[in-house]
Amino acid sequence: MMGEHWMNKGIGLTHIALTSQDIDASIQFYADYANMSVVHQRGLKPDETRVVWLSDKTRPFVIVLMESNQPAPTLGPFAHIGVGCESREVLDQLCDRARKANILVREPVDTGYPAGYWAFIKDPDGHNLELSYGQEVGLTVASA
Repeated sequence: MMGEHWMNKGIGLTHIALTSQDIDASIQFYADYANMSVVHQRGLKPDETRVVWLSDKTRPFVIVLMESNQPAPTLGPFAHIGVGCESREVLDQLCDRARKANILVREPVDTGYPAGYWAFIKDPDGHNLELSYGQEVGLTVASA
């Protein structure tokens, strides 16, 4: 049910908030591995805390990053943010890039329905990002 009416409703699950020691590195990471971009930012003046909202613009959900020299505990070892990929090939390409950058935490594995094909990588602050293909979250929610 994607549409302007649905996108304008700020109800339900809207965001996850994380701290980041280097927001610019995190912005680049989520652009590269999750197809996300900055949709809001504030705190660009000296002595202001920088905050950004990142979205893939497919649903009204953002990752909020707040700059901090003392980041909160990281998402892991199982806690993670999940991102669906358009194909196994795209997931494998992202994992190859992550492997070369030494941030691949768990090699891709196919665990069958409903989890599908997935892998874990680490963002610049050590938070786990799960890349997946074949997790039928949308279909499962729609049929519930």
